Amino acid sequence: MSAPLPQIATVSTVLVTGAAKRLGREIALKLAANGWRVAVHYRDSVEEARQTVADCSRLTPGAQAFRSNLGNETAVRHLLPTVIESFGQVDAVVNCASTFEHDTAATFSFEVMEKHMRSNAGAAILISQALHTHIVERRKTQPDACGVVVNLLDQKLWNQTPDFVSYTLSKAALDAANSMLALALRPLVRVVGVAPVMGQHQPLLMGEKLEERSASLPENHRVTDLDTKAAVLLALKEGSITGTTLLVEEELPKDKPHASAPAAEPPPAPFVPPARRQGRR
Repeated sequence: MSAPLPQIATVSTVLVTGAAKRLGREIALKLAANGWRVAVHYRDSVEEARQTVADCSRLTPGAQAFRSNLGNETAVRHLLPTVIESFGQVDAVVNCASTFEHDTAATFSFEVMEKHMRSNAGAAILISQALHTHIVERRKTQPDACGVVVNLLDQKLWNQTPDFVSYTLSKAALDAANSMLALALRPLVRVVGVAPVMGQHQPLLMGEKLEERSASLPENHRVTDLDTKAAVLLALKEGSITGTTLLVEEELPKDKPHASAPAAEPPPAPFVPPARRQGRR
């Protein structure tokens, strides 16, 4: 009697980093609602991760939580293999986890920059590398296997402000890696960026800045997490998208110009030749 063939999962599995709270949780729930089995990554938010797993499992059974410190290279290299060991296979990764600490040009240090670079850029690159290795192995028995990585960026890259220097640099590095990974990992793995508006980070803004940011948009123009979640889902589903970033745009009030648009300059004055000086010859 021949040995039974290994079962191939009919439900797609996605690893969402930083899925215990805030936007990561909302993305995890959105994907679970659309039939994805979710691997919920977290670092310290144990109870929140358990709740996210329970909520995702009610939508698509089988969600599990996985703890990992994305600032530690050894831990990052073990994360996806651990998820694969539990689920059998992984089809996609959404790199949503971010270190987001305030610094400025005056307070900048190598230590803070490295902390952001490790968790916000380095971890995403290593996890993308691991997914590609996994897809290569799967191709031996599943010739049509393919994967996709979605990296959460930030519109701060397109609408610069002078604060959160290390965070912004790390997201700029991930934006550059996005294009390089799309070239390096094709055709087995697609790589897509999604850039939510700064309003998505409202829980991390404080005091007057939060109130000012919220009040700057009219109620019917405020962007919610729904827009970012829909962009992530589109990136996962649409097989022709790779090597680019989906910008989740907001519409600013008409009396407030877009931050990235310079103020309109007045049209140049028509040329008037200088009058000839009158004088004796």
